[in-house]
Amino acid sequence: DVQLQASGGGLVQAGGSLILSCAASGFQLDYFSVHWFRQAPGKGREGVSCINNSDDSKFAASFAKGRFTIFSDKVKNTVYLRMSGLTPEDTAVYYCGTDPYRCSLSDPGAIDHWGTGTLVTVSS
Repeated sequence: DVQLQASGGGLVQAGGSLILSCAASGFQLDYFSVHWFRQAPGKGREGVSCINNSDDSKFAASFAKGRFTIFSDKVKNTVYLRMSGLTPEDTAVYYCGTDPYRCSLSDPGAIDHWGTGTLVTVSS
């Protein structure tokens, strides 16, 4: 059974940090591109960051650059998103998802497996 489980969300004050985890079971992430998307209330799903586990290339949305870092632990079959300098505008449900071919932060329709979401709430 193929599953992605996102975790690590919570309530944090502005300026704080969180590390989100995306753990896979039933398949190996080694040859997938793993994405983080987020969805704020009343808004569409927005690409945050992506790592292509085939070549370790990484991509980030402009708002994430310098604040968010994506990295992979292939032994744990998990991809992480370290977030710092959080602002209330980062409040959203964060989802991880895989694409077997490439990173594309602008195309959530290309994701073949979505994980459960994890809620991040940033208070001012």
